[in-house]
Amino acid sequence: MTDTTQPETAAPVASARPRRRSTASDLALIATFAALIAVCALLPAISVGGLVPITLQTFAVMLAGAALGATRGFLAVLLYLAVGAIGLPVFSGGGAGIAPFMGPSAGYLIAFPLAAALCGFIVERLPRTKIATSIPLIFVAGFASSLVFIHTLGPLGMALFGGLTIPQAFAADLAFYPGDIIKNILMALVATAVHRAFPALLPARRSSRAAQASPAAQADAAPAAAAQSSSASSTSAQ
Repeated sequence: MTDTTQPETAAPVASARPRRRSTASDLALIATFAALIAVCALLPAISVGGLVPITLQTFAVMLAGAALGATRGFLAVLLYLAVGAIGLPVFSGGGAGIAPFMGPSAGYLIAFPLAAALCGFIVERLPRTKIATSIPLIFVAGFASSLVFIHTLGPLGMALFGGLTIPQAFAADLAFYPGDIIKNILMALVATAVHRAFPALLPARRSSRAAQASPAAQADAAPAAAAQSSSASSTSAQ
C-alpha cells in the first residue's frame, strides 16, 4: 500500500514588506507639519521691495513633502491653506480668509501643495541610506519642485493680481532665488536627519521593495510547489 500522506506545509516565511502606517499617525503628522508651515509663515518676513516678502514658508512646505512623502506632504499643505482660508491668521503677516488667494501671493499659495507633492514624489524614489548622497539629491528634488511650480505659478499670480506684466513678474521673482536655494539646502539637511531618525516614515523605494518581496514570494511558493510534487508522485504510485 502506497503512503499518500501529504508532507507538512512549511511555516510561512515572514515578508519583508514595510508595516502599514495607521491613519491616526498619518493625521497627526499632517496636522503637525501644517502647524509648522503656519509657524514659519508667521515668523518675521524679509521685504525685498516687491509685492511678496521672503518668509520661511517655502522651507516648511518643501520639508513636508520631503519628510512625509507626496500624499501626506500635499495634504499637510492643503490643510494649512484650508485653515487660513476659513479665517485663522496663519498666512504671512497674519493674513487670513479668501483675500490672500485674490492678491499678489495667490500663485505662490496655490503652488505650495503641488510643489510639496512633487518633492515628496521624487524623494520617495531616491536612495536615502548615505548622507553624502541623500542631502544633495533631496536639495535637487526640492529646488526642482520650486522651479516647476512655485517660480512659475508665483509670478503668474503677481501678474494677474499685482498689476505687473508677465516679464516684470518673472523678473521680480528672481529676488527669491538666493533665499530659495538656502532654504532648500536647510530643508535637505533637516529631511535627511528625519529620515535617519525615522527610517520607516517614508515607504521603501520601489526597487528595494521588489528586491525584498522576491525572496519572500519564492519562499511562500516553495511549500505549494512541494505539495503539488508530492501529490503528483502519490497519484503515479497508486
